[in-house]
Amino acid sequence: MQKNQTNLSLYETDKSNYLPTFARFPLAFSHASGAQIWDVEGRAYLDLLAGIAVNNVGHCHPKVSAAISLQAQKLMHISNFFVSEPQVELGERLTRSAAMNRVFFTNSGAESVEGAIKIARKYAFKKGRSGQILFMENSFHGRTLATIAAGKKAYQKGFGPIPEGFQSLPFNDIQAARAAINKDIAAVILEPIQGEGGVVPADTDYLKAMRQLCDEQGVLLIFDEIQCGIGRSGKLFAKDLYGVQPDIMTLAKGLGGGMPVGAFLCTEKVAAEIDGGDHGTTFGGNPLACAAALATLKVIEEEGLCGAARHTGAWLTEKLEGLKKRFPNHIKEIRGKGLMLGVVMHSEAKPIVMALLERAIIANATAGNVLRLVPPLNIRKQELEVFLNAFEEILNSMKA
Repeated sequence: MQKNQTNLSLYETDKSNYLPTFARFPLAFSHASGAQIWDVEGRAYLDLLAGIAVNNVGHCHPKVSAAISLQAQKLMHISNFFVSEPQVELGERLTRSAAMNRVFFTNSGAESVEGAIKIARKYAFKKGRSGQILFMENSFHGRTLATIAAGKKAYQKGFGPIPEGFQSLPFNDIQAARAAINKDIAAVILEPIQGEGGVVPADTDYLKAMRQLCDEQGVLLIFDEIQCGIGRSGKLFAKDLYGVQPDIMTLAKGLGGGMPVGAFLCTEKVAAEIDGGDHGTTFGGNPLACAAALATLKVIEEEGLCGAARHTGAWLTEKLEGLKKRFPNHIKEIRGKGLMLGVVMHSEAKPIVMALLERAIIANATAGNVLRLVPPLNIRKQELEVFLNAFEEILNSMKA
């Protein structure tokens, strides 16, 4: 690699080598701190995407970086035939914090969902039930074959035959769930707050009714908290925001503070039906990833970042509602929880994303017309004011 590369030169080199799966921007980043990230040409950007809800404690938090560095000098990988101190401590911390009994570590969100589906089906098998999984319309659970089977049809095109045993339901519709659940259903999987679907929170009454319905019918309830978990909603887990406890919960994204790590947790009821060899992983739960996750969880607790997500999120929502009143022809709705917010536009959101990027602000468009904001939980209001001023300027230009 040559020295003094530009954004464009790195983009073009990547384009000639990498599988063409991502619609990348012609930007190459070199370093970051907090909510700021710098490209290779030295320009600073305000990051309101946080690696898609990954850098919940900000980029390169010194305590997380130090934990990774220290662990890298001691022990990075062992086989899962053995245990390590970071893995044991992380497992204990997560099960205690989530009020669940068992945990399994993975490397990504899709792996966490795959594992959740597997153990739900094994539980159903042991109970003499079929393995059908109900999932929600406009949900997103990953890009593996099983997880796209539990997602939008658009993601399945060209990848058939798609794994069977998945059926979609409208989100926030308990009557549809009542009509669909029978002895063939193993589990219901849903995101308490849909991310890729447009930042759509579940209704509290819906989640509570779903919990009751699953209990009545002997069906497992799986919460996918890969995007909405680890403090993003204003609680460490979104389930606690709603006061609804699932049987299985999936995690990833923000868990490692930037280090790839995921997990799924379950109750003892589910774990009791799992046998040795039913699931496995080579890298999942390695000491390096677990040390990063432990440091991340400690930072969230010590710095009160769940509370920060609630308070900063409420402040930002109020400011966005003010813009909605001023620009009703452009902004349709503000929705979300904590610092997982969606600005629903009357038109496509991508032009706004591009206009923000020109102003050195990184955001994201999802579900077509939704501007998604998932910044670090420790972002400062002064930094968000920069975004609000730029967004207002863009709305004014659209109005003109």
